[in-house]
Amino acid sequence: MADIARRAGVSRIAVSYALNGRPGVSADLRQRILGIARELGYRANGPALALHGAAAHAIGLVLLRSSAALTVEVFRRQLIAGIQAELAGRGFGLALQLVADLEEEAQVHRRWSAERRVDGVLICDPREDDPRLAAVRRLGLPAALIASTPDDGMPGAWCDDRGWTLELVEHLAGLGHVRVARVSGPAGMVHTRIRDDTMARACAERGMTLTIVRADYTGREGAERTRELLRDRQRPTAIVYDNDVMAVAGLGVAGELGLAVPADLSVVACEDSPLCQVVGPPLTVIRRDIAAYGGLAAAQLFAALDGEVRAPVQAESGRLEVRRSTGPA
Repeated sequence: MADIARRAGVSRIAVSYALNGRPGVSADLRQRILGIARELGYRANGPALALHGAAAHAIGLVLLRSSAALTVEVFRRQLIAGIQAELAGRGFGLALQLVADLEEEAQVHRRWSAERRVDGVLICDPREDDPRLAAVRRLGLPAALIASTPDDGMPGAWCDDRGWTLELVEHLAGLGHVRVARVSGPAGMVHTRIRDDTMARACAERGMTLTIVRADYTGREGAERTRELLRDRQRPTAIVYDNDVMAVAGLGVAGELGLAVPADLSVVACEDSPLCQVVGPPLTVIRRDIAAYGGLAAAQLFAALDGEVRAPVQAESGRLEVRRSTGPA
């Protein structure tokens, strides 16, 4: 603003009036100041405007992930792409922060709220009795949920995991598999429980044995859990992985142990990615439009910012795509 004032030969107060559309300067002077501002590439400082009560024009997203994990996880990258597309169409930016635990996420929300860095936040991977939901309400921070079940107290988008889980179990049962394993993400998340419970009931109804082991979505842990399962005397004939990274790692372990896929072991990934399509054999997967899922949640948050009270909206469910990594037991 001082640079503009020097070029225009006026005071900084006059520049402030002109840039903020306030009275106190003539129309000709206002246009001259705005022209100089454009020449100099002037942009208003978002945090400074926020301190004066203006909108930050940014949405916050906190992920409980390491930067290394984010680089290989297709789900999170596609989700962010969908959110970003919705934000860009409205002239908003995305404030993204990676944290180690829920307490650190709560600290980020408190800081963003106090500094008015964001106009609202998106909350991912809801937990059982999730403390974040009550925390953002106490802060008065608008929020939308990206979830596997609707939450009547908060807008957002949810995707039903039950339908495709049943379809997947039916597919494996039809191939004659009776010993099945599931390599899941961490316990405590709502979508993990839904997939666990749905798959366990469906397997029990069909006389199939299900073993569930926990991992952290990384290839390293996916490989370790696979080795443990395949070295068991009653090893599974099919393994279902919660994401593409762990499934590809499991495919590699099967090869190391001399097991052919799908002749000796069927492999399924609950997420699709280009990697799942180019490995040998291509992996049977659950396909979802993840970018649309993220965009839908962002649109729900914008509606809340506009004062609309909306119920959570259901995103398109996943669907089974059978490729060459599943076959008869």
